[in-house]
Amino acid sequence: MTKLIVGLGNPGSEHEHDRHNAGFWFVDALAKQLGTRFETEKRFQGKAAKARWESEDLWLLKPDTYMNLSGQAVGALCRFHKISPEDLLVVQDELDLKPGSARLKLGGGTGGHNGLKDIQAHLGTPNYWRLRIGIGHPRDLAGDGRAIDVADYVLRKPLLAEQKLIETSIQNSLDCLPLFLKGDPQAAMLNLHSKD
Repeated sequence: MTKLIVGLGNPGSEHEHDRHNAGFWFVDALAKQLGTRFETEKRFQGKAAKARWESEDLWLLKPDTYMNLSGQAVGALCRFHKISPEDLLVVQDELDLKPGSARLKLGGGTGGHNGLKDIQAHLGTPNYWRLRIGIGHPRDLAGDGRAIDVADYVLRKPLLAEQKLIETSIQNSLDCLPLFLKGDPQAAMLNLHSKD
């Protein structure tokens, strides 16, 4: 069973609404749904929340390390609670999916995502679950040939229409999460991937 769900993002009010914080948005919504609250945990270098799911402990984590060092927080909590990579779900923003889309997968590459690169380095394996929340790519906006810097794009607030689509994909993902947590990732994937 999944024992840890990590939302990726950057700490601080100045980043709260950035596209890069879609992972934080997901775990915040999940914590609210589960009736639990995040508390600062210095030993895990982030904010952690503990909930019960089917009589098992389920940890939620928002690293305070900034995106590029997310593996420090994830590694610390996994080591302390003896959580294996296969029992980990990392929720991230995904440039290669349009807003409104979300995809669930086990393992694979990092797609240039620095948070995933650092987690993989700290865990020593790519074999953990990822929930990819689509935020779109800046090339989709620059129809006139202008280049939009990816770093600038992810560190900005989405347009209102994009935000609504991202919120829909987060809700769709939350709706499919019980299937995933009950140990049926294939059904969760089929359900989630059919929603966009």
